[in-house]
Amino acid sequence: MSQTEPTPEAVTQLRTYTNPVYPGYFADPFVWQYQGVYYAIGTGAAEAAGEVDEIAKRRVFPLLISHDFLTWESAGNALLRPDPALGDNFWAPEVAYYNGRFYLYYSVGHEDKNHQLRVATSDRPLGPYQDIGESLIDLEECPFAIDPHPFCDDDGQWYLFYARDFLDTEGGARVGTALMVDRLQEMTKLAGVGKVVLRARSDWQRFLVDRPMYGGIYDWHTLEGPCVRKYAGRYYCFYSGGRWETENYGVDYGVADSVMGSYSDMGNEAGPRVLRSVRDRVLGPGHNSIVFAPDGQTEYIVYHAWDTSRSARRMCLDKLIWTPDGPRCDGPTWMPQACGWSE
Repeated sequence: MSQTEPTPEAVTQLRTYTNPVYPGYFADPFVWQYQGVYYAIGTGAAEAAGEVDEIAKRRVFPLLISHDFLTWESAGNALLRPDPALGDNFWAPEVAYYNGRFYLYYSVGHEDKNHQLRVATSDRPLGPYQDIGESLIDLEECPFAIDPHPFCDDDGQWYLFYARDFLDTEGGARVGTALMVDRLQEMTKLAGVGKVVLRARSDWQRFLVDRPMYGGIYDWHTLEGPCVRKYAGRYYCFYSGGRWETENYGVDYGVADSVMGSYSDMGNEAGPRVLRSVRDRVLGPGHNSIVFAPDGQTEYIVYHAWDTSRSARRMCLDKLIWTPDGPRCDGPTWMPQACGWSE
């Protein structure tokens, strides 16, 4: 046996997993670790469809918990339902921990209009989270904003990345939903110095041809689900592009030398470089978060994907790999995968 081959004992100790890692509907998964325990929050079936079942009358956004990162179980719902006048579509929650409190960022609205960014707080990771009572962005100035992503830089300053709509085509950009960033003056207040992160510019990012929006008809493109990781001194803003219901949806990224940009995603003209569909196996992988495995070294990208019957979006995870050409992923996978760390 060569020195590079694992011993039989080591082989038996290695953990494996198979996607999806949770059987229920769980879209837009955000995973974080706190005091050695992993938590996940996402968009449930009721939240995505704007349905109000018995559970959603009281709380929204399903929670999962795991002690090993691989096996997940339900932990209830996170957010105490806010004012019903805000809407019934609750999307893409993410949680930040700062100075002893947990901050839940999310969007709520009425289908594809009047979606606003909100924040709720709790002193426990599982909540309950209570909405602070006001929007992060003025609806008069921005009637549609979704997918808030809090990011803390090395100096302790927090920023909020999110997606909003653009109707101009300045500089060759395409009409549609795209990415912004603003500094958080406080954890519950934006500074109001927002900057564009990335705009759609490629065919694979098309959401729908001839989409009626804002009183016009547009060839609509979509970038959404921002997730930022600082690596080797540069800022990588992962995002999902295309139409979330289809196999054309996938994950790509832009890169910048400073957190506020400017960002570039040049090189993705042929399609998303991190995650894309595998025909007849995994459809529409997207809306990712990034987390370290229990070994503290291996990075994983956590995302949702459709099954082949398109019955549900479910939580999946695969290794994130940093190459000279940028971040890449082992996935999407659907067969058993070795974790790379032992029990």
